[in-house]
Formats: sequence, C-alpha cells, structure tokens
Amino acid sequence: MLFADVILPLPLAESFTYVVPAEMQEKIGTGFRVVVPFGKRKYYTAVVLRLHHKPPKGVEIKEIHSLTDSHPVVNEHQIRLWEWISFYYLSPLGDVYKAALPSMMKPQDLEERYRSRTETYIRLNTGIHDIDRLTGRSKKQAELYQALRQLFLEEGRESIPKKEITAKTGYSNTVLKGLTEKNIVIQYPEEVSRIDTHFVSSRKAFNLNDHQQKALEEINRSFEEKNVCLLHGVTSSGKTEIYIHLIEEQLNQGKQTLYLVPEIALTTQLTSRLQAVFGDKLGIYHSKINDNERTEIWQKMLSDSPYEIVIGVRSSLFVPFRQLGLVIVDEEHETSYKQQEPAPRYHARDTAIVLAQTFGAKTLLGSATPSIETYYNAKTGKYGLVTLEKRFENIELPRITLENTRELRRTKKMKTLLAPGLIEKINTALGSGEQVILFRNRRGFAPMLECKLCGWTPKCSHCDVSLTYHKNRGELKCHYCNKTYKPIGECPVCHEKSIEPVGMGTEKLEEEVIQLFPSATVARMDTDTTQGKYAYEKIISDFQKNKVQILVGTQMLSKGLDFENVSLVGIVSADGLLNRPDFRSHERGFQLMLQAAGRAGRKNRQGEVVIQTADPGQPIYRYLETNDYEGFYHSQLEERKLFNYPPYKRLISIVFKHKDEHKVESGSAFFARLLQQSLGEMVLGPNKPFISRIQQYHLRQILLKLDNHLSPAKTRQFIKSVESRFREKQDFKYLVLYFDVDVMG
Repeated sequence: MLFADVILPLPLAESFTYVVPAEMQEKIGTGFRVVVPFGKRKYYTAVVLRLHHKPPKGVEIKEIHSLTDSHPVVNEHQIRLWEWISFYYLSPLGDVYKAALPSMMKPQDLEERYRSRTETYIRLNTGIHDIDRLTGRSKKQAELYQALRQLFLEEGRESIPKKEITAKTGYSNTVLKGLTEKNIVIQYPEEVSRIDTHFVSSRKAFNLNDHQQKALEEINRSFEEKNVCLLHGVTSSGKTEIYIHLIEEQLNQGKQTLYLVPEIALTTQLTSRLQAVFGDKLGIYHSKINDNERTEIWQKMLSDSPYEIVIGVRSSLFVPFRQLGLVIVDEEHETSYKQQEPAPRYHARDTAIVLAQTFGAKTLLGSATPSIETYYNAKTGKYGLVTLEKRFENIELPRITLENTRELRRTKKMKTLLAPGLIEKINTALGSGEQVILFRNRRGFAPMLECKLCGWTPKCSHCDVSLTYHKNRGELKCHYCNKTYKPIGECPVCHEKSIEPVGMGTEKLEEEVIQLFPSATVARMDTDTTQGKYAYEKIISDFQKNKVQILVGTQMLSKGLDFENVSLVGIVSADGLLNRPDFRSHERGFQLMLQAAGRAGRKNRQGEVVIQTADPGQPIYRYLETNDYEGFYHSQLEERKLFNYPPYKRLISIVFKHKDEHKVESGSAFFARLLQQSLGEMVLGPNKPFISRIQQYHLRQILLKLDNHLSPAKTRQFIKSVESRFREKQDFKYLVLYFDVDVMG
C-alpha cells in the first residue's frame, strides 16, 4: 500500500498521512497538489511532501479524495526551503505553505478557484469559397472579408483578437456578426495571459565606469571563494548597473536570477530599467498584482519557458525556480524584509541565502548602510566584502546641516513645522527649478488628539494605543487593528471643548507645506496615499516628470528611489527616529537618515540635507555629517557587546496572547520558569510589551538571548519540549503563543 505525507494549509507543525488510491499511484509524486478530507466534513488542498509504504500506527488513515495536477507545482528546492523556514523560525509547516502558494492554488473546498483568461479570436473559414454568393447584397460584409484577408496577409497571422477588428478595419461588430452567421468567419475562445509580456529590450547594459568595473571584478573573485558577498556602495554609486551586468552573466550561463527589493514602490523604477535591457525575460511578483496574475506567473515558472529574471518583494522567494544562479538582495538592511504578521515570521534576506544554497547559487547583498549583523559577517570573513565609495559620475555626497529646533523655538524664531533655514533653502531650490523631498516618518495628520486642560487622549477600545488623527478622512484610526473612530470635539473627562491635535504626521506636514509654498505642487507618499494598485507608480511618475515640486513622505522615500532633479532633502523630525524603546533605534535612524540624504544631489551641484533636531549634540549626527558608516558601526558594536545583543547573541521572542490578562500573566510566567531550568539568565521576562493589548488580546513577552554557539537543532528541540509541557496544563491549553526568531526590535 502506498501512503502520502501531505502538508495542509493550516497552522499545523506536522504533516498528515493519507492512503494513495490504486488508480492514482502511477500519477502522483512529491510536490503534487491533492484534495484530502480533514475533520468531519472539510476538504483542503494539500501538497505531497513524500511518498512511502510505512503505515502510521494506531490511527485510522483516510484516502486522498482527488489529484489536482498532472505535474508537480512545488519542486524539491521549494520543499527544502519550506522545511528550513519551519525549522529555523519555529513555525508550523502549514503556515509556510499558506505563505508560499497564491491563494487561488489552495482552495479550502473541492472547487479549483483559478480560471484561465480567454479572449475571442476570429479566423477565416478556409473551407468556404463562394464568398460572393454568401455575402449577397451586403457590400459591407464583402468589403470586411477582403479587409480581413489583407490584414492577415500583411501581419502574417491566421487569427486576430475580435476586439481589434473595428480599429484595424473600420467595420463594426454588426458586420462581423453577419460574416460569422454565414460561417465565412469563425469565432473561437483562446486562452490569453493576464500579464503584459510584450516588452522588447531597447538598450544594452551601459558600460561601467572604472569604479563599477573594479567592484564587479571583485564580486566575481569573492564568489570564487564565498557564496555570499556584500556590496557596500554609497548612495547613487551605480549599484543597479553592476547588478545588470551580473544578471547578464547568469543569462549567458543559462541561469535564472532573483532580484529582491524591500518595497513594492521600488519595483516601479527598477522594472522599467531592467525591462529596457532584458525585455520579456523579466517577471514581476508581489502582493499588488492580483491572485489570478500571481497564479499565472507561478504556472509560467513551471513551464518550458519560465522567466529568466524575477523581481519582487519577500514573497517572490517562494516562486518555483529551476536553474537559479544568483540572488540579489537590494537594500539588504531594510526591516521590510522581516515578515511580522501572519506567520511564518521569516527574514527574506537570510532565507534568500538559504534558497541560493539549495541551488548552489550565489547571493549578493547590496546597501549603502548595511545592517550591523551583515557588516559584521562581512568584516569577520563569513561573507565577501566589496566597497564602492564614489557616486556615479562623481556626484558629490550631499552637504548635511543641523537645525537646532529647541533653540529656535526657545528664541521664537521657529513658528512653523519647518525651521527658517530649511524654508529658505526650499525657496532657493524651487527658484532654481529643482525639487525637494521632505521626510517625516509618521503618517496621519497628528499622532494623537489631546485635551489641553486635563490631558485626556482618545485610545483604541481594542488596543492600548493612542489613536492617530487623519484630518483629510475626518477620522481617528488605530494603526494596530485599523479600527476607525469619529473625532470628538468635547473632552469626555472635563467636558470642555479643548481637544487639539498634538504632534505632526505627514498629512499635517503636507498641509503646512502647501500653505508655505502656494506656487509649488505638493504630493504626499505614505501608506494612506498608496493604497491603489498603481498609486505608487502615479506619485513616482509625477515627481520624475517634475509635475510635483515638493514630495512629502515617510520611510518609503528613503528606499533606493532615484530622482535626478532633487537638490534638497529635509528630515523634519529626526529625534523621533532615535528615541524608540528598541536596541536597533539608532541603527534604523542612521540608516533612514543617510538613505533619505542619498536622494539629494545633481550632476553639477552638490545636494543639501537639512536635519531638524532638538538634540544636535547626539553623537549619531557626527557620523551622518561625515558619512562615516565605519565609525557608526564600531560604536554600535561596542554597545551590542556590552548589552548582549546581536551579532554577539541570538534573539528569540516568545509572545503570549489571551483576552484574560490573568491567564496570559500566569501562563507566560510558567513558561519562563520551564525555560530557566536549562537556560538560566538567557531568559528575560515575561515582560509587558510597549503596546500590551492589541485587538482585545493582552500580551506578554519572553526574550531569549542565546549564545551563538548553541545548536539551532537542540535549541528548537528544547523550546518545543517546553511548549509540549506547557500545553499539558489545562489552563494554558488554548493560550495563543508564537515565536519570533531573530527578532528585529
């Protein structure tokens, strides 16, 4: 008897075994989808993990209901990656499967959800000869027939989409219908792609300058010895052109390339640059394309003519490559690469390295501000290291100046959100026909509303967090559970009409900038303004075409976007980036500000960056002013070593959730005691997180600071054994807990 271990799209750690029916045994294999019964009346689309002849002991084995595919939809490399993610990130294998496949490919019933797209085509009936008799007195039908013959001859085609007929011949669908009814023309459906693939390359890769060529040669030398290399290149140093040359090398070897970017916004600019060189060899995969399109791309990757290059965000790691030769992780420092909700909570950069290893491929990490861990791995020899210290076309690095907002407000010289010095520089830039970017890493109009008399602030009823005020929408919103509320004019505590916005978000900044610079066109780029499918593209395109002179935005603006006409960048509130309860706050603040600064600079003029801060003596600003990443890195290493943080320790966060605060308190304390029996001082907590209630669930957190020499396998085994003992307690059986391995903050 043949058995199949299958992965179900459910948060279950283990696989489940089913009997393979006799008629299916010659057709099934690893990576095939099957429909299986699970529970009393439910059916799920599962993926076959392995086939074997060992029946499980002591359990009733159900039979596979049906086989979905005629070929595997998941290959061996993907299976190995899924298993690694499940193992390393302490995540159920079912959650990995849910994250990997497009939802259309895993329906939770007996019906296949994906439907191919069809389009009506027409062709001439070659078996009909007496056209004059058939068209009779209809002059238009006869003319259309002759027009179609000529069109097919000129274009060298035997068929044509029906929708093109009117435009190409000038005759209506009514005339065409007449020919169809007389069987002179045959109409039929044909499967067509939802993806626009008609891209033709328009240029070859640009010749590299001396600095770029040297970096390319050093990368290739590094790959001879190491599987991973870090390209540490200053902003606007031309890293993308180096990537293009490396991709060309892979194409010449018949190998595929995965090009990872941290944000969908970046695919807009990069796609046009890559399509200009590689045409229809390039595929795009991210969450803004609909699920039918994702499914279609997946199927193309399984076909005999797959995309040779795929560009996308972290989800593109799961695409079924066949001959992967290179993975590029651009802006590798970005926190967007870390998946948070839902599980699995994997880091795309580290997972990309493992994916490449399954193929024997190479991984190139690129950044002007590498993460501390990546740079440490490069400096200690685990990864190769190549530096690019000159900007493209020798454009100077921007000049960075500080505006002391505390002093300016004390002397009453600063009456708006922008310092007088920054306002003056904006006016100068606009007067020269140049563009300006203003960076504020908080969306909304104001972080919160507050009663000026008693200090009351509106909070979310589901979460322990202040509500953000969105003026344009006329609403208060919780950015944790997305619940919205109507603003109130009267304080419910002191009953006075003294509710006012406190603080500043991008929406408020945009409003003030419009007032200060009425002749300029201002746009805003944040999560609120980029909800639509093409919203990113529209904002970026308008700014590139100089339809917008001032662009206000959040951290989206700092992520590798290139704008030739930007001469000035203003970082409006730098202190908010640095003063977070997070051991990475200085690292993230430094990265964000240096990356934002990198958007400034033109060929003939040095760019300027103005940083507004109430604490100009903060040491981090010295490193920013001199573009001294190396100095900043060493200062961070000292702190990390002193307080036992990565790269010297490995962090695992264990989060507990329950609507009963007492239960989550006692459960997390019990779990911590079990851990401490073996790990001792490596166990910190349980503690209340900064936000201790989300969506009515109370939260507690245990943080493990583990020695790097501890075996991941033994660590996993121990933690899972503790979890099993924990679940034996009836009180804690249904308490929700999850693991966040290599927690970001």
